[in-house]
Order: sequence, then C-alpha cells, then structure tokens
Amino acid sequence: MSADCYAESIRRLLKSEGGYVNHPSDPGGPTNFGITLGDYRKYVKADASAADIRAMEIDEAKAIYRAKYWGAMRGDELPAGVDYCVFDYAVNSGTGRAPKVLQRVLGIPVTGRMDGATVTAARGREARALVQAICDERMRFLQALKTWPVFGKGWSRRVGEVRAAALAMADKAAGRAPIRQDAPATCAPGKGVVPVNDAARKGTAGGAIATGGAAAQQSAASGADWIAIALIVVSALAIAAAAWAFWRWRQKRQQEAPA
Repeated sequence: MSADCYAESIRRLLKSEGGYVNHPSDPGGPTNFGITLGDYRKYVKADASAADIRAMEIDEAKAIYRAKYWGAMRGDELPAGVDYCVFDYAVNSGTGRAPKVLQRVLGIPVTGRMDGATVTAARGREARALVQAICDERMRFLQALKTWPVFGKGWSRRVGEVRAAALAMADKAAGRAPIRQDAPATCAPGKGVVPVNDAARKGTAGGAIATGGAAAQQSAASGADWIAIALIVVSALAIAAAAWAFWRWRQKRQQEAPA
C-alpha cells in the first residue's frame, strides 16, 4: 500500500542516524548508520566487535533495515506516513515498543505483534491522526528517559522532522496539498530506549556466584564431599542465571510500557 514510501523513509532515517558513534551515554553502544553492536551480532555476525560496526558498509545497513525493521513493521502494508512514523520509532526505540504504541493509539488489544488485525485497523483510520498520536506518545516516552538531558534536543528535533515528513507523505497519498511543510532530516543519534541497569544486574548475579563460591570453599574446608560442593556451586549458578533473566525481563517491561 505504501511501498513507494520506503525510499524516502530510509533516506531520511540514515540522515537522522548519521555515521559511526560510540557515545558513553548511549545504551546502544557502538553504532553505525543506526545499527547497534547488539543488533549486528543478532542479525549478521554473532562475535562482531566495534571494529566490525565501524567498517560496516551503508548497503549492509540498508539490507538490515529493509528486512529486520521495515519488513518486521510491515511497512509496505501500512498507510503512507504511518509507515515511516512507525519505522523510525522502531529503529530508535525498538521493534518491541513500536507495534505496542501503534496498537495503543488504535485502541485495539496490545499484543506487540504487527499482525494482520493491526495492519487492517491502521488502514481503516485517518493517517494524519495516527501520525500525530504516535509522535505525541513518542515525545512523552523520550522525555521520561534518564538520557533525555543528553540526547533530548536532538530527539525533539528528530520527532518534529518525522512528524512533518510523515504528515506530508499522508497528504500526498490522499491527493491533498501538504498542510505542513516537510522539514529536511538532520542528524540526531542516540537510541531512545530505557537503559538497563547493568551495574545492579551484574552485581546481583555476581553476588550470588561469589556467595556460592565462598560457601563451596567453606564446605570443602570442613570436609564436605564433592557432591555437596557441586550442589552448592550449581545452586549459585542457577540463582545468578535467574537474577540475570529477571533484570532482562524488567528492562523489557519498562521499555515497552505506556509512556
């Protein structure tokens, strides 16, 4: 339905993301063309390093965006303008959050899956209203992040540019003269996601392992058999794994919660 919007959407996205950055306050870490080290390891090379990110070619980044972001958000099926709006949100704040936001503004069950029901509901609504609602929610979410003081100025500009361009796309598709002037995209990097508290997460897991190790040493010193010592070590590792999983779950829940 809006496949023609992809060329303009990816052009603007790459302009917004810029080139290689590794800002200490950016939860994304080493990033090039907006592709983070974590995503590159997930989609391309499991043991990738920051050097691999820096050496990434723009065509490789485009291929990732086409398959893992635009395709995952079903951009070709969404209304013109809404496609770019959701696409840019997914890149900046995650493919887990963007579908839920769209479902919330549509007023349909929030599943987090960009399924047929979501696409159908979006196509049945006025595109301009959806664009406005998504961008309004996006600003509320970004302003609540701890990294807002660092990246807020750029994010605010970026969302404003996305809003203007998406509205212009919607007007063009509807055969209307654009009501708002389309703003040129400018560089505004920095992932708009809830930063995970790695210090607390690692501290909890590390504490469990350290406690288990100390208990195993004490048991060995007191003459306990190897089975008892092994059980202590396994229990400590299990607790550490549970702590790690809990922190991941908590961060994901905070990231995808309503603004």
